[in-house]
Amino acid sequence: MHTYHRFPHPLLRACIDRYWGWECEPSERVTLPRVLPGTGVELFLHHGTPFQHAAAEGTRCLPRHHTLCVRRRALPLAPVVGAGFVAVRFRAGRLARLTALPVAECLDQPLPIEALWGTPGRDLAERVAAAADFPQRVELIERFLLRQLDRRRDDPLVTAAVDRLYRASSELTIAQLAGQLGIGRRQLERRFLAAEGLTPAAFRGRVRFQKTIRQLMLEPSRPLLETALAHGYYDQSHFCRDFRRLAGRSPAGHLAQAQRATHFYNTSRR
Repeated sequence: MHTYHRFPHPLLRACIDRYWGWECEPSERVTLPRVLPGTGVELFLHHGTPFQHAAAEGTRCLPRHHTLCVRRRALPLAPVVGAGFVAVRFRAGRLARLTALPVAECLDQPLPIEALWGTPGRDLAERVAAAADFPQRVELIERFLLRQLDRRRDDPLVTAAVDRLYRASSELTIAQLAGQLGIGRRQLERRFLAAEGLTPAAFRGRVRFQKTIRQLMLEPSRPLLETALAHGYYDQSHFCRDFRRLAGRSPAGHLAQAQRATHFYNTSRR
């Protein structure tokens, strides 16, 4: 399997973390990860075999070109043969600048690209699937996103709240956040929930969880307790309870299985 990544155009850097992709041989089988709750949104455009949701009642195909915005429960993906895709990793709190669809409507359900951009989105996906390689695919996507960029669509206060929670999730209380933004706590919670589909406190918890898991996945030799404490958990029991609630299994079981599979945290290898 070949992996790729590229950073976005300067005008898109506030909204997009990176473009990345995988390219497998037609007969190559890949064990895909259990996608865990977090704070961002990913857009996947498949030119190879698309993902399938590995549910208890059997596998279910995801839309060929779709979002993943996992917030409340993990999404297990089935192994796939011949995977090939390019993905766009949107920054937390920034999707509104690129689509009129609220993030709150994307939560925990893979949406087809048409839900974000209608027929132009479907046409983009078809052109990307027909492109020759990763650079050409990214070029098509980037030109399209530059045309969609509109900063007037987001709520500046919620965007500022997201940024502060992401930077200081282990120290900042919601009351302190509201005070820093010059707004009442209840009004902040209403506006945040409308824009992001979660309360500020729940979003802060996803930041803590995401940062902990990412570090454990990228540094598997790092002690679990040390990592959890560094990102704001009170103790190991606190982390384990949170992990079971969001991932549906124990951290030890997940991490042991993850070492035998791929994951979506490290997108920088070439």
